[in-house]
Amino acid sequence: MTTPQGPDGQVPGTPGEPARPAEPGLPQTAPSATGTAAPAAEGAPPATGAPPAGQRRVPPQHVVKRTRLSGLWVGLIISAVVLILLLIFILENGQSADIGYFGAHGHLPLGVALLLAAAGGALLVIIPGTGRIIQLRRTARRHRKADAARLKAAGPPAPAAAEPPKRVV
Repeated sequence: MTTPQGPDGQVPGTPGEPARPAEPGLPQTAPSATGTAAPAAEGAPPATGAPPAGQRRVPPQHVVKRTRLSGLWVGLIISAVVLILLLIFILENGQSADIGYFGAHGHLPLGVALLLAAAGGALLVIIPGTGRIIQLRRTARRHRKADAARLKAAGPPAPAAAEPPKRVV
């Protein structure tokens, strides 16, 4: 049995007796809501049933689940911030740059030229990535159809045999 300890690790004595240090082999304890001593874990909140300080318990029916529309709004907000940052980048890099591409030569603002180069690089990644995603979806669809056909041909699963009750002697 463990003895309750105070917040300073001291075991309270009887009235008139000074507090003594806790015994090293015994686990640390913290008083619970019932007033009895319960083991306390390192860094764990007290076992009073109350949430940790600064947090409130929210009933499950009050938790708002994320939806596709909320994801769309987050995406739109992030896109708007990125667009503003890109516009600032273009406006700050307005020096003229000489561009040559497959024999075509021209002059573009430096910010625009850099953004066009970045967009071209993104396309080099997006196009093959999209092709691979389509390929994987087709393969997954083919596997789903094959599994469904296999399950349909096998028929419904046989009911499990009921075990006879065990006799306790």
